[in-house]
Amino acid sequence: MQQTQAKTWWPKLSALVVAAALGGAVGAISSRALPVAAAAPSAPLVAAQASPTLPAPAAAGLPSFNDIVTRYGPAVVNISTTGMTKTADVQQGAPALDPNDPFYEFFRRFGVPMQPQRPQVTRGLGSGFIVGSDGLILTNAHVVDGASEVTVKLTDKREFKAKVIGVDKPTDVAVLRIDAKDLPTVKLGDPAASRVGDWVLAIGSPYGFENSVTAGIVSAKSRSLPDESYVPFIQTDVAINPGNSGGPLFNAAGEVIAINSQIYSRSGGFQGLSFSIPIDVVKQVEQQILTHGKVVRGQLGVMVQNVDQSLADSFGLKSPNGALISGVNPGGSGAKAGLKPGDIVLKFGDTQIASSGDLPPLVANVKPGETVPMTIWRDGKEKVLPVKIDAVKDAKVAQAPQDQGQAKLGLSVRPLTAQEKTESGIGSGLVVGQASGPAAKAGIQAGDVVLALNGTPVNSVEQLRSLAAKAGKHVALLVQRDDAQIFVPLDLG
Repeated sequence: MQQTQAKTWWPKLSALVVAAALGGAVGAISSRALPVAAAAPSAPLVAAQASPTLPAPAAAGLPSFNDIVTRYGPAVVNISTTGMTKTADVQQGAPALDPNDPFYEFFRRFGVPMQPQRPQVTRGLGSGFIVGSDGLILTNAHVVDGASEVTVKLTDKREFKAKVIGVDKPTDVAVLRIDAKDLPTVKLGDPAASRVGDWVLAIGSPYGFENSVTAGIVSAKSRSLPDESYVPFIQTDVAINPGNSGGPLFNAAGEVIAINSQIYSRSGGFQGLSFSIPIDVVKQVEQQILTHGKVVRGQLGVMVQNVDQSLADSFGLKSPNGALISGVNPGGSGAKAGLKPGDIVLKFGDTQIASSGDLPPLVANVKPGETVPMTIWRDGKEKVLPVKIDAVKDAKVAQAPQDQGQAKLGLSVRPLTAQEKTESGIGSGLVVGQASGPAAKAGIQAGDVVLALNGTPVNSVEQLRSLAAKAGKHVALLVQRDDAQIFVPLDLG
């Protein structure tokens, strides 16, 4: 089970959405006695007039999931993995090198004590579910990542060695197969039909407790998590713990609508925030793996961020919707179509874009080479651009800062030197020497490079000052930090 650690941060100028530390491996589980609650003291006898008898409360109408568990529980499997890793004996000040490393012999000859690396067996636990009666199984990629042997255990106690057909780490989906026939299978549903507040059910093996059943409701849909730009997660309050990874999330009709994948936790255990991969995303990955042996995605070649009210005001947009383009990769499909920083993507094909997290999954699902019309907001009006989607590496997106500034711009800047331009690859811009006022409150730091104001590239201090004076109450600065770009909204009051 992957865990997303809670923390407070001003987003670094890097790609969005949402990094989760791998926690799929589970060690030996020791049994212990559970504490027994002390019995409550007896109530004292009171000689008083008896209270009138209250009517029995009406039935709450809570659902029973017994039918779902009975019918589809046998299709949920326990997955255990075995792998090998190298660890070094602890010896103060001694390097740890593999004996096959050419430096190993070098250090040994000069009398440097070595830490011999020894192979160590690692074990992990997870869950999965059968989607084909001929032995086809779905689970999380992180459940089988690095495993040299994968064992699938059914509810009838039969065990099979599984073959990993393929994995897709960007979506955290893996496809397995076991040599068996006439197996029970789950029924797949439509995640789009699920609503916030609907009952959902999870079956899995948390901490090795096989076929444990937990239930809750859908808390939110289309959640974006750090570094997970291809998955619009379903958030639930279903109890999910390490070992639940790869198990199914059922709706009240007994249909699988998602794979349980991640938790948000400070402690490593369940805290009411669980995230699942919609089954339609999973099926697309499965079909590509079975057909092509790998997953091929389309990419726009841009970096995007959310549009908040301040940015919407800065760009003259009536409502804070869409995906704001903060960077365009040269030579990418977006650049070829004429997209540029400051454009706001309102529609991709016929689909409205409510936030930046909506765009990457839509682009990824387009077959490379196809052309899709995009509706963008530029210079205060809508414009439609046809974009031919390329097949390239994973896209990066960025997240808008949390705090907005007040009052004046508050920036001390200077032009880039020739050496800085060469080393950074930035053609023009202004280096921030000091940030105060709204700039500092918005998170701009010394060393950041201001590239544009409200979409207009800046090349000099005078130009930045002039653009800011004409901008009105709201401006959007395009800033680069390290290798990423992001628009930062400033409220000038």
